[in-house]
Amino acid sequence: MTPSETTGETAQEQDQYTQLVRAAMAGDAGALEELLARSQSVVRRFSNTVCGHQADSEDAAQEALLKTYRYVQDLRDPESFRAWLYRTVKNACLISRRKRAGEPAHLDSIDAADGDEEPILLKVRAAGKSPEELAENAKLREHLRDALLKLPQSHRVVVFLREMEGLSTKEVAEVVGISEDNVKARLSRARARLRRELADMR
Repeated sequence: MTPSETTGETAQEQDQYTQLVRAAMAGDAGALEELLARSQSVVRRFSNTVCGHQADSEDAAQEALLKTYRYVQDLRDPESFRAWLYRTVKNACLISRRKRAGEPAHLDSIDAADGDEEPILLKVRAAGKSPEELAENAKLREHLRDALLKLPQSHRVVVFLREMEGLSTKEVAEVVGISEDNVKARLSRARARLRRELADMR
């Protein structure tokens, strides 16, 4: 199963973003309102995963939505909106983190990688599940969130964008500002760390 099949947006949904951005850039207030509504859930998911602190997450989400409202008409490429939105949230998180003088101590660096490229599925589908299965899925999601928060912020960003939002390696590299090889390396290390964390939680 690919990342886009687990949690990322479909190509059709991405096209809808582009259409809304084009309309908003042309002065369509209704399109801008819908764009902000659609962006809100993405922004909050990303900020909650990446920032690591509730207050930072809320500040980053508000900053990203405010900048969307103010500057969407200035975008040169409507198709780059999602990447721009992710960068806005990431930068806001970094600024908040620096104000706190660094990440919590448990967000240590990880250097070992086992080279396994099998995706870590970060969302559990609930359709057609029994109450017992739903409870198990909720528990798994909680474990996944806890495991993600133990990753360094730089690795959480890559995992979220690649696994949860379904961006390509190239798109992740553009958002984060690193090479595609570095994206692959961080993703491999993060997957290895997540597997170890999840195994310890069983």
